[in-house]
Amino acid sequence: MPLRHRLLAVAVAVIWGVNFLAIHASLTQFPPFFLVALRFLLIAVPTVILVPRPQVPLRWLVGYGLGFGVAQFTFLYWGMAAGMPTGLASLVLQASAPFTLVLGALLLGERVRGRQWLGIGTAVAGMVLVGVSRAQAAAFLPFLLVLVGGLGWAFGNLASRLAKPPNPLHLTLWMSVVVPLPMLALSLAFEGPGRIWTALAGSFGAAAAPAWIGLAYTCILGTAVGSGIWTWLLARHPAGVVAPFSMLVPVAGILTAAVVLGERPTWLEVLGGAVVVCGVLIGSRRSRKPEPRTEPLASGLVAEPTG
Repeated sequence: MPLRHRLLAVAVAVIWGVNFLAIHASLTQFPPFFLVALRFLLIAVPTVILVPRPQVPLRWLVGYGLGFGVAQFTFLYWGMAAGMPTGLASLVLQASAPFTLVLGALLLGERVRGRQWLGIGTAVAGMVLVGVSRAQAAAFLPFLLVLVGGLGWAFGNLASRLAKPPNPLHLTLWMSVVVPLPMLALSLAFEGPGRIWTALAGSFGAAAAPAWIGLAYTCILGTAVGSGIWTWLLARHPAGVVAPFSMLVPVAGILTAAVVLGERPTWLEVLGGAVVVCGVLIGSRRSRKPEPRTEPLASGLVAEPTG
């Protein structure tokens, strides 16, 4: 991979890492379920107008939207609103990679190599360390919510894989069309019209500017720019070459949260995070031995890390 392309991959990882900070800013103004609906509505409207609908079966488009969009972000935003530290959320969401490999093996019959099982085991051990630390801090529920968000992302990865889109970016954008209505229904049911109206009414003052800036960052830089560059790189290089750069996402997320929000992870969380990153890297390494040509197994390792 040329140096310029490596720098682009690093830039995308930084964009996605900072995205968690943008989510944190938006959650200070909007309730989590309504914020997810608003985020994807702002993406869906221009998508329907400007982007051709991907030529994939409708069931997989809907499945991708429900897994990647609804399930992932419902639990991610809920977990962050419930107290999950911003930087740590960017790390725990990486559980989508081992989740995807396991679900691919169980539901799609995909073959998982020994090295990938080793990577899964290592990543799970790291998550256990982070979970133990969260339990000690009486903050296990937010950790569990974000972990379930990673599981939702994994199900979305399987739907994306089965869709086999000719243009992955178009599928990523059109997935946003699936999300707003279910999320608005969840928001009305659990957050209530009063809370939604209060958040909207108070969002036009100067104090709410960071929330809108965070929302704009998430939609424009996090989704359109970040996913666009990532898809462009995947079209020009093997997935195994591009995918490891996604491990810089939690690094950027934790560092920016430490600088801007003053978050300081415990030593157990740092150790667990390092083990998770090692596990995903082990699982994403390509074998040196030639193997029969098959469909790629690394859906969870190459899909756009997001927040």
